[in-house]
Amino acid sequence: MAATTTLSSMASTPGLMAAAPGPGVTDTPSMVTEVKASGQTVEQFLVLAKQVRGAALEELIRQLLEVPGIYVFGEFLEMPNIQELMVGPFAQSYQLLTLFAYGTFSDYIANAANLPELSAAQKNKLRYLSIVTLADKLKCIPYPVLLQELEMKNLRELEDLVIEAIYADVVHGKLDQRNQTLEVDRSIGRDIRSQDLSVMAGTLQDWCNGCDAVLAGIEDQIGRADQYKEHQLKVKHQVENEVSNLRKTLKATTGTATQEAEQNLMDSREPPVPEELRLRGSGKIWSKSN
Repeated sequence: MAATTTLSSMASTPGLMAAAPGPGVTDTPSMVTEVKASGQTVEQFLVLAKQVRGAALEELIRQLLEVPGIYVFGEFLEMPNIQELMVGPFAQSYQLLTLFAYGTFSDYIANAANLPELSAAQKNKLRYLSIVTLADKLKCIPYPVLLQELEMKNLRELEDLVIEAIYADVVHGKLDQRNQTLEVDRSIGRDIRSQDLSVMAGTLQDWCNGCDAVLAGIEDQIGRADQYKEHQLKVKHQVENEVSNLRKTLKATTGTATQEAEQNLMDSREPPVPEELRLRGSGKIWSKSN
């Protein structure tokens, strides 16, 4: 009851129309949900995907792979009713959804005979995702690599596609026409296979080890800086003590010199003894001696 209410209520949402399946009907194209390209979210598609099976689910996957703004599909691949498509008449749709989640446009070309034909919107979307995969490996992607991976014939079409991807916020960067490269600043994330988690864990462990090494280096530099600071403080105290001792010495030396200068000044101010007094004094000494 709740599921039927949700599905019927979403049918009244602008841009989203759904026909509720009749009793026992799960795979007729007449009840296929039609979703307009603008203003839809992953959550709305997830809700709809839970309600349909068979041909209706195949049609929903087709729309999902066309609608702009949805570039991750892992949640859909985990849904039981979508996993049921792995075998049977709708296996190609499941394979195509898997390709959009993890693959590239060149992967599609290599397996096109076993996959549904792509619409123009689906081709562009898969090419956007292929650019994201390339950006994960290269930050400057040469034009020849893009032309080969995206199966495009001329630079004008390639540049138009890249500009559309930039405006769609799939990648952020700029085209360097002089050097014939796409310089990528950042890009969206893609779905990850479970077998790739060990590789990611190894990469993260390497990053942690690198951080530990950098931290150890910083701590070593801090220790050296502290030792240098302590040494400089000792040198500063030694210099200050030497300056203080030098000042005391200079002060003592200056005081002695000042006293001598004052004594000399006082001596210079005493009147000289007349010559006659000096002779008389010497005569008296002479007479006494006689």
